[in-house]
Amino acid sequence: MAAEPRSSLSYRTTGSTCLHPLSELLGIPLDQVNFVACQLFALCAAFWFRLYLSPGKTSPDVRHAFATIFGVYFVIFCFGWYSVHLFVLVLMCYGIMVTASISNIHRYSFFVAMGYLTVCHISRIYIFHYGILTTDFSGPLMIVTQKITTLAFQVHDGENSSSELDLQSSSFPLYTQAKPSFLEYVSYLLNFMSIIAGPCNNFKDYIAFIEGRHTHMKLLEVNWKEKGFHSLPEPSPTGAVMHKLCMTLVSLLLFLTLTKTFPVTSLVDDWFVHEANFLTRLCYLYVVMQASKPKYYFAWTLADAVNNAAGFGFSGVDKNGNFSWDLLSNLNIWKIETATSFKMYVENWNIQTATWLKRVCYERVPWYPTVLTFILSALWHGVYPGYYFTFLTGILVTLAARTVRKNYRHYFLSSKALKVVYDIVTWAVTQLAVSYTVAPFVMLAVEPTISLYKQLTSVFLPGEPHGPKSLAGCSP
Repeated sequence: MAAEPRSSLSYRTTGSTCLHPLSELLGIPLDQVNFVACQLFALCAAFWFRLYLSPGKTSPDVRHAFATIFGVYFVIFCFGWYSVHLFVLVLMCYGIMVTASISNIHRYSFFVAMGYLTVCHISRIYIFHYGILTTDFSGPLMIVTQKITTLAFQVHDGENSSSELDLQSSSFPLYTQAKPSFLEYVSYLLNFMSIIAGPCNNFKDYIAFIEGRHTHMKLLEVNWKEKGFHSLPEPSPTGAVMHKLCMTLVSLLLFLTLTKTFPVTSLVDDWFVHEANFLTRLCYLYVVMQASKPKYYFAWTLADAVNNAAGFGFSGVDKNGNFSWDLLSNLNIWKIETATSFKMYVENWNIQTATWLKRVCYERVPWYPTVLTFILSALWHGVYPGYYFTFLTGILVTLAARTVRKNYRHYFLSSKALKVVYDIVTWAVTQLAVSYTVAPFVMLAVEPTISLYKQLTSVFLPGEPHGPKSLAGCSP
C-alpha cells in the first residue's frame, strides 16, 4: 500500500467527523482522536454509572440496558456504518446460542465468530485495500469474537464439566450453568466499558458486577477474614483509577515523543541497511521496538481504568492486605520490562488474550498445543504476513527457551552471584529475542521483514545485504 499524505489520512474515517478540527490541530488521524474521545467519555460515564446506577438503586435490567446503549453509541461514533459488522456477528451468534445443542454450541460459535472475523480481516485489507476509508473496526470485532467464544465454551463446559474437562482446570470456576437472556448477551458483548478497547472478561464476573455481587464474590474467594477484615468491606476503585490514569498520561507522553522519534520505518532507512554494524542494528532494533509499546500501554491501561471506574475489575485482597483492581488488567509493565524469559514476557503482555487462548485452545487441543495456540493467535490478529512471521518465530523461540532453561538454569542456582549473572544475561537475551520476534508484527509486510532479517544475519553471511528503502505496504 503506497504511503498517503498525512492530511488525507487524518480525515478519512467512517465514524463521526465532528472532531475533525481537533484532529487537524493536533496532527493526529481523526479515527485516533475519536477513539481517545470515546474512551474519555466512557471514563466519565463509568463514574456516573457506578454512582447513579449502582445495584442498590437500579435493577440489573436497567444497568444492562444503559451499558448496552452507551456501547452501541460509542461504536457508531467511532466506526459509523462499519459497526454493522459487530451487530451482525452478535445477532448470528446469539442465534447459535439459543438454537444449538449444548454439545455443539462451542464449536458452532467458535467457527462462525472466527470465520466472520477472518473474512472481515481479508476484505478490509486485501479486497478493498482499505477502500476509500481507513477506519480500523477490527479491534472491537476481535474483542467481541473473544467474548462470544469464551461464553460459548463456558456454557458448554457448565453442562459437561464432570465428563469432558478436568475439574481442576483453570476454566472450572467460570462455568456457566444456563444460557443468557438476550439482554444479558448483548450487554456482555457490547457494553461501553469494553466495546472499544476491551479487555475480554468472563460472563460470570460481568453478571456478578451488574447485579452487585462482584466485589463480595471476589472477597469470599480470597478468604477475606484471614486478611484482617471482620465484615465484608466496600472497596473503592478511585485510587486504582487515579494510578492507572497517571500511567496512561505517561504512556501518552512517551507515544508523542519516543514513538515519533524512533518510528518503525527507520529499520529500513539507508543508514540502518548500509552503514550500521551488527551490534548497532541490534541495539537500534531494541530501541525502536521499545518505542512501539507506549500506544499499547496507553490503550490497555485506559481501558482498564474505565472498567474500574464503573466498579468492575476487583480481584480481591493482596498479600499485604491491599485491595486489588487488576482482574481485567491486560499487562504488567514492570514484569514486561524486567522479564528474564520469553514465557514471562508473553504471560504479562495482552494478558486477557493469553488467557482466552489458553482456555479455548491450549487446554483443549490434544496435539501440539503450543503450535496450535500460536497459529490461532496469528489468525485472530489478522492476515498481514508479518503476524505469521512473528508467531511462527515465537513458536521456535518458546521451544528453544524451554530447552535452554531446562538444561542450563540449574547450573546457576548454586550461588547468589551466579543467579544474578544468569538473570542479567537472560534479561538481555529475552529483550532482544522479543524485539527480533515482534518486529514483523509491527512492520506487517513481507519485504521490509525480509530486509530486516537480512541486516540482522549479515554478520554470519558473506557480503553486505541490500534491502528496500521504504516501508510501502507495511503500516496503515
